[in-house]
Amino acid sequence: MIIRKATLKDIDAFIEIYAKAYEELKDYKYTSKSDIKHYFKWLYKRDKEGFLAAEIDGRVVGFAAGDSNWVNSEGERVLEIHEIFVIPEMRGKGIGTKLMERLLDYGKKKGLKLAELWVGEKNYKAIEFYKALGFKEAGFWGKWLRMIKSLNS
Repeated sequence: MIIRKATLKDIDAFIEIYAKAYEELKDYKYTSKSDIKHYFKWLYKRDKEGFLAAEIDGRVVGFAAGDSNWVNSEGERVLEIHEIFVIPEMRGKGIGTKLMERLLDYGKKKGLKLAELWVGEKNYKAIEFYKALGFKEAGFWGKWLRMIKSLNS
């Protein structure tokens, strides 16, 4: 497996994998191809260095987008994890964990002390995944659960 920076050439793979990864999460996804494409471009503009793709045998199988330019509601610059997903048939093989480890290392290299993310309150598999990586629940907003992790450990 190779973890590399995502590029604009990855947009079609992103759209395809995003749609498959979010098939069962209707409450939390973009539904049109144009919206997903716009989301990819927004993530890419936010922080090109923190936008990652996972590849196996030349095939992109997952993405993660961390944003080291984010300022949270307390006014602190944090690593905001906007996105992480793996194509369903490749889940359980450590791909998501490797993507997340690279993002967390990226945040540390940027001198950030905290990683934060939002996850759908009914996305139980993702919540357990984040907890296994050391994230803690930090409040709700509508249908979204806020999770945080110190980058000092």
